[in-house]
Amino acid sequence: MKKFIIISFYLIFIASSTIAENTESSANNLFHIGQMNSHNKNFALFFKTRDKAILARGEDYNYVTDFPQDLYIYNYETKISSPLISYEWFPSQAKHLLEGYDYPVFPEDFAYYLLKDNNTLVMISAIKNIRKNFKFDIAKKKLNSYPSNGKFNFIISSIAKNCGHSDLKENYKCNYYKPLISNNLIN
Repeated sequence: MKKFIIISFYLIFIASSTIAENTESSANNLFHIGQMNSHNKNFALFFKTRDKAILARGEDYNYVTDFPQDLYIYNYETKISSPLISYEWFPSQAKHLLEGYDYPVFPEDFAYYLLKDNNTLVMISAIKNIRKNFKFDIAKKKLNSYPSNGKFNFIISSIAKNCGHSDLKENYKCNYYKPLISNNLIN
């Protein structure tokens, strides 16, 4: 009887750990969590935790963000990483583009879709009550509003689809993109 109980307990333990692994791997299939390589493998985008907490004014109350994260870029050729979208400049730039939204926005509040040109990040609001999305040019380090009537199609919250002809000689094809999200969005 003891052997039966021990074997049953062991089988339940193995089954529960397998289910947990499948859940984690399915999340990785839908998102790049914390880090994403470029399509041409020349650089990586990753979130890095800031050293200091940030006190911010929220919609209902003030709050402290204990471990805010900035988006960094790592160049594989030069082996140098540098901040790409950081809290130092992002909230003030975003405020100019967000009409009627008076609360701070953090770089980690967005899902980042890196397009095939390896230069354009489409930023989709993930947690705040923002009705506008952004486009970020990596080379120029310029933030702009992303037009809501653009040809980039968001089919579900985690995968984006871009279809069309890249030139006259190409066939019609669709590219699917997984977003880069911060660990803080899923915790």
